[in-house]
Amino acid sequence: MKKHVILAYGVVCYLIFLGTFLYAIGFLGNFIVSKSIDSGEAGSTTQAIIINVILLALFAVQHSVMARPGFKKSLTKIVPEPMERSTYVFLSSALLILLFWQWRPMTAVIWNVAGQPVAYIFWAVFAAGWALVLLATFLIDHFDLFGLRQVWLYWQGKDYESKPFGTPSLYKYMRHPLYLGWFLAFWATPSMTAGHLLFAVVTTAYILVAIQLEERDLVKRFGEDYIEYKKTTPMIFPFPKQKPAQTEPASNSEQASSDVEEPASDSEQPPSDQEEPASDSEQP
Repeated sequence: MKKHVILAYGVVCYLIFLGTFLYAIGFLGNFIVSKSIDSGEAGSTTQAIIINVILLALFAVQHSVMARPGFKKSLTKIVPEPMERSTYVFLSSALLILLFWQWRPMTAVIWNVAGQPVAYIFWAVFAAGWALVLLATFLIDHFDLFGLRQVWLYWQGKDYESKPFGTPSLYKYMRHPLYLGWFLAFWATPSMTAGHLLFAVVTTAYILVAIQLEERDLVKRFGEDYIEYKKTTPMIFPFPKQKPAQTEPASNSEQASSDVEEPASDSEQPPSDQEEPASDSEQP
């Protein structure tokens, strides 16, 4: 009976997340949903800023604190371990629903190109951002990320094991394609209002801070693998990192000195630097 309850809990939490994710698209895009980021009558600007920042801060604190390994360990003393990730997903979704419900519109226009040909470019980038977010979750195991894999394995009577470090697909070119998708989704709009701008600025700042916390945990977890990954792979934008400067060739006297040294024996040769590639099934 316990296994069935935990599986049902995980499925319900996932469905709540899925509905919240879809609503968020309409909320930021100002279409379909009944309450969007710019809908309703604008009131006091000061009051709107305070309430909106508090709503965003509540989500940010919950999202980051509950993601830390120490908190996860403490939470499993209260809820069964297979439910830990689903609980995180549920509370994140609940705080987003609260944000959608209580968001105060700030309708001052920053830019507006709606109805102009360039608006199609904004909509294309907006759609690409959401598509990239969804794609990135599947690259790092969508069902593990949102708790379904954990409850499913428990229902089957199998132990849960974290997957090894890997760099699947887009993760070979940037460490956080998921966050790049969020940036595109938050900033690409043909009609930018003060409220939408506040949302984009605060969430962008939060993501940049969250990356530092996340990567600190990843270094502790994966060690040198992740440290090397950070050195060679850009954080968010897939621009190649600069190669280290070439060292100057040795002088003639140094070259001559090195030429008289005897080569090392086979047993003294340094080991090969080549390592087996990381698995392609884990979030970096």
